[in-house]
Amino acid sequence: MSRKLMLKRISITGPESSGKTWLSKRLADYYKAHFVEEYSREYLAVHGADYVMEDVVNIAKGQLESENRVAEKCENVLFCDTDMLVTKIWCEVVYGSCPEWIENKFNDHVYDLYLLCYPDIPWEDDPLRENPNDRDVLFELYQSALIKKGLPFKVVKGLGDERLKNAVTFVNEILQ
Repeated sequence: MSRKLMLKRISITGPESSGKTWLSKRLADYYKAHFVEEYSREYLAVHGADYVMEDVVNIAKGQLESENRVAEKCENVLFCDTDMLVTKIWCEVVYGSCPEWIENKFNDHVYDLYLLCYPDIPWEDDPLRENPNDRDVLFELYQSALIKKGLPFKVVKGLGDERLKNAVTFVNEILQ
């Protein structure tokens, strides 16, 4: 069996300021694995924070390209700090609809596990964040989309080491 067939891709997903980047880095360290950084930060740093739907599609494409590039270096597990679900919900919330390309990628590019970060950690201000007051509503949109599509997910809660420990428990279940 080729190493690519054995690679487990794990998405760290959820609303803004719910600890996706923190968790992605900690899980990669814990498992001595790679993680894919959130491409939107890189894109918006170059193009500015005033974006249109076309920018979100470009961000989604860049995210997938980054993920596939990093996956080439992996043997066991890959942690992805965001996914097509993030861009799908982003478009639906900001624009009221989602481009077909993102919808298709969300349907086709599935992960072995989605770790859905619950927004039980304090909001951290950031010039690229937009939704400090509706993280619970956004969380419900994520959870609903995962349930509707029947995707394998676990909700990660807790602060600091407790949050990491909970995520490790879920990851270990699929690596066995």
